[in-house]
Amino acid sequence: MPVINRIAAFADDMTAWRRHLHQHPELGQQCYETAAFVVERLREFGVDEIHEGVAISGVIAIINGQGEGPTIGLRADMDALPIPETTGADWASLNEGKMHACGHDGHTTMLLGAARYLAETRNFKGRVALIFQPAEEVGGGAELMVEEGVLDRFDIREAYAIHSAPGTPLGQFYTTPGPLMAAVDTFHVDIKGVGGHAAYPHETVDPIPAMLSIAQAMATIVSRNHCPLDDLVVSVTMVHAGTADNVVPETAYLGGTVRTFEKPVQAMVMRRMKEIVAGQAASFGVQGVLRYDVGYPPTINDPDATAFAVSVAQEIAGKDGVIADATREMGAEDFSYFQEKRPGAYLFIGNGDTAGLHQPDYDFDDAAAPFGASYFVRIAERALPLS
Repeated sequence: MPVINRIAAFADDMTAWRRHLHQHPELGQQCYETAAFVVERLREFGVDEIHEGVAISGVIAIINGQGEGPTIGLRADMDALPIPETTGADWASLNEGKMHACGHDGHTTMLLGAARYLAETRNFKGRVALIFQPAEEVGGGAELMVEEGVLDRFDIREAYAIHSAPGTPLGQFYTTPGPLMAAVDTFHVDIKGVGGHAAYPHETVDPIPAMLSIAQAMATIVSRNHCPLDDLVVSVTMVHAGTADNVVPETAYLGGTVRTFEKPVQAMVMRRMKEIVAGQAASFGVQGVLRYDVGYPPTINDPDATAFAVSVAQEIAGKDGVIADATREMGAEDFSYFQEKRPGAYLFIGNGDTAGLHQPDYDFDDAAAPFGASYFVRIAERALPLS
């Protein structure tokens, strides 16, 4: 598999960068130390422009090629997750309760590796915009970048990104044209009753049975209100109530996520949740308030951009190392905000047989970084050829 020789030569540097980033995870839009590290490396590489403070703590760097031409955007996310790490690695997180459990340290490293090579060689026309984005996990950093006008400001014509994929052989790729990942919304239900002594339940209005009934009824949205041939996931992921075993609490809470691809399906879920909360609350004599937050839109790959990206990935991994018609997934990704405005493609890159994403024992495999950096480089060079 032809990793670019020059990139292979500084693979140890990329490992050092990645492990430094892994030790210093930051959350959401507060990626200030991560951004400072990125900027320090970019200055060493001699990129032409560095724009800091984009979407609060994001960075956009410009590398000019040899002659006039369009601008291609290459994006990496920088933020971590609020998960205590259990890898036991020498480079484990030094920030308690935070870790890079989704490979964003590796994504940032791969884009830095591409930046170093592209700044050295400039074997392309036009410009490459390197997008180091905060707040992918929560906060919609991509949406904020789009709202700040970065696509127009830097005249970005197309945008590309990759994501670590545990369980896929190291250095191999997969994607699909059209819908690749789902939209994700969050819901919150606050329930209020009347608290009191657990020995005298008849003097209370217990919110816990209502909470449990609402959670069970929400499960029927998928099984009884939705066509089974379409994709939909409704997950209750948080249930909170009570502070002592002899007290009926006054309030209860449940929350979770909804993952869809189609607007009518999303609208149906919103309607049914409102009906369920109102109906169940009334039947138990409690107050129930639903808050439904519409989140990231679905990640939809442009067919032409995807075909191009697949051809580039095949240069790195060979034809047998790229799946071009993968099954779409119910995970979500805020790169979708870029794709709503510009053609682009999102690919997954194999991380080997490792723990899964968002798990406390996950770690990015440093051997994958040269493959991802080579992919980013070839995207730029093939999209902006000198000839």
